[in-house]
Amino acid sequence: MPTAKNVGEPCAGEPHARIEAAAGGNWHQSALPHGAGASRRPYISLATRRIEYVACTSNPDGDWVAQQARNLIMRLGDEHAFRFLVHDRDTKFSCAFDEVFRTEGIRVIRTPVQAPNANAYAERWVRTLRADCLDRILILGRRHLEHVLRVYRCHYNEHRPHRALHLLPPSGRDPTPLNATAHLRRRDLLGGLIHEYDAA
Repeated sequence: MPTAKNVGEPCAGEPHARIEAAAGGNWHQSALPHGAGASRRPYISLATRRIEYVACTSNPDGDWVAQQARNLIMRLGDEHAFRFLVHDRDTKFSCAFDEVFRTEGIRVIRTPVQAPNANAYAERWVRTLRADCLDRILILGRRHLEHVLRVYRCHYNEHRPHRALHLLPPSGRDPTPLNATAHLRRRDLLGGLIHEYDAA
């Protein structure tokens, strides 16, 4: 039985993909480090820094990755503005995976060999997820991991400020005004690991 990597260990050799959209909307798919024996694959909108889709399994293979591509296309619906899918050369990105996007009119492009900067946005998101969340939680299993990723994804998209977005969250929602300190409401997530503040 293969040993599970610690969540803090690097994820070298994991497959990455990115979907780039018209009008500046970009998507990136990346792998997170193996914790609790599971592999996670999020899809990131590079233009908005929004995490749109996260999938999790203990045995990623070509069929599973292709199914996640179909799930993403179903979630996007017919009104997606994406033109490109950029992914690395991992064998998990099979012809079936590429074909899912080609049938939707999305051009598939592979990253150059040994080009770590091609995955910079996803690697930064992985680092943020580790620092904010995974390095501080003992993941007990796949269901627990899915719950943690779902909660963190919502926090990341709706509340966490981003420098590239002028300190707004990816959802574009204005944060609580600074003059409302007397009327703040704090919400604890993941057992108090993450705090969100809203105007009461």
